[in-house]
Amino acid sequence: MQLSKAPPASATSYAYKASLIGSAHRFELTDEGLSWRIGGRSGVWRYDEIGAIRLSFRPVSMQQHRFRADISRAGGGRIAILSTSWQTAALMAPQDNGFREFIVELHARMAQAGSRAELTAGLGRRTYAAVLAFLAVLAVAMTALLIRALLIGEFAGALFIVGFAALFAWQVGGFVRRNRPQSYSFDHVPKSLLP
Repeated sequence: MQLSKAPPASATSYAYKASLIGSAHRFELTDEGLSWRIGGRSGVWRYDEIGAIRLSFRPVSMQQHRFRADISRAGGGRIAILSTSWQTAALMAPQDNGFREFIVELHARMAQAGSRAELTAGLGRRTYAAVLAFLAVLAVAMTALLIRALLIGEFAGALFIVGFAALFAWQVGGFVRRNRPQSYSFDHVPKSLLP
């Protein structure tokens, strides 16, 4: 009696252009591990060799809805995977579905391989504390300016300060909320850090 081999798992791939100049960064999840090709370099990292993954929300001026995954190998080396790709000099296109599917599948394959990788999300704790301290100082300064404008009767200035504060809170608030430092597990990838 001849045993039939199980069909190999289908490979999941993802690619993006980090800049207008240069080739695309290509990644593929194979049976052997995470296969990557960046410029003239390439390699395959076994799933159990991946030592850490950090997910974060990283908006830029050309794309306000951009996510990033930093993957580190236990023996050294780090690669970054972004959820956007440069199309033209003025257009950075989101690749939300492809990025999300790739990252979720990477976590599933690492869990299946018995990985003990450190899974973190958001900014580092010290960086996050510095951001919060800066925002607290800025809030105190803006409040002082608002009170001063109201006391001297500069209602147009006060209205400008309120409008600016609301816009700033809307823009920066999402960044701060999404990038709160946290640890997570393979089966609970933070949805706020996936498109």
